[in-house]
Amino acid sequence: MRKLINNWTLFRKIIKYNMKIIFAGQFIWFLLAAFGFYVFISIQAIFDNASLDESFIYGIMLFPGILLIFYPTVFGIQKDVDANVLELLFGIPDYRFKVWLVRLVMIYAITFLIVIGFTVIGSVGIYPVRIFEMAGQLMFPLLFIGSLGFMFSTIIKNGNGTAVVMVIIGVFLLILTDMVERTMWNIFLNPFNLPRDMNELIWHNIALKNRIFLVTGSILFLLFGLFNLQKREKFI
Repeated sequence: MRKLINNWTLFRKIIKYNMKIIFAGQFIWFLLAAFGFYVFISIQAIFDNASLDESFIYGIMLFPGILLIFYPTVFGIQKDVDANVLELLFGIPDYRFKVWLVRLVMIYAITFLIVIGFTVIGSVGIYPVRIFEMAGQLMFPLLFIGSLGFMFSTIIKNGNGTAVVMVIIGVFLLILTDMVERTMWNIFLNPFNLPRDMNELIWHNIALKNRIFLVTGSILFLLFGLFNLQKREKFI
């Protein structure tokens, strides 16, 4: 019983610490920027008489979602260094599971809740969509990008440096989008945007394979990043 109480106390402290890390610094500005961009694009599209459907809602929510996931995954380790707690965290047994894995789960959970909120706003104000399906589909690329950012943060060990690398990768992926637009390799594939000249079943299979690809990549990036965090001498 005492061990259970101690584990619960430790778990609560980890949650409390990670909440401070996630919401500290510039996260609020990324949240406001995401919401501002979402509102601006929505209003502009309405005035431009854009075709309003589920594909449109998915498209305008993708970039705000990336903004939400970007800061906590890219700058998390930098925040640990700035707070002078990295040495303490490395002293915790099973560091990767008790600290960073919990933090990443919290980051993705909070992002999912915020995305649901954005989806509700879009569904009420722009076009009615299946809220949880839309939010769930958006989380696939967000998980991929978040895990990729986390992995590079464990390699570069500097928030600003990681941010630059992620921006460069993002530009490169956008350039490649036209080449892989209708394939499972498109990171930004919109599953609601059925091409006019493609069978619905074929498109469904492509979207399904794309989601499997994104989940697999996310897991590999996550494991690689957690493995890097075991190399204490590279961080201290």
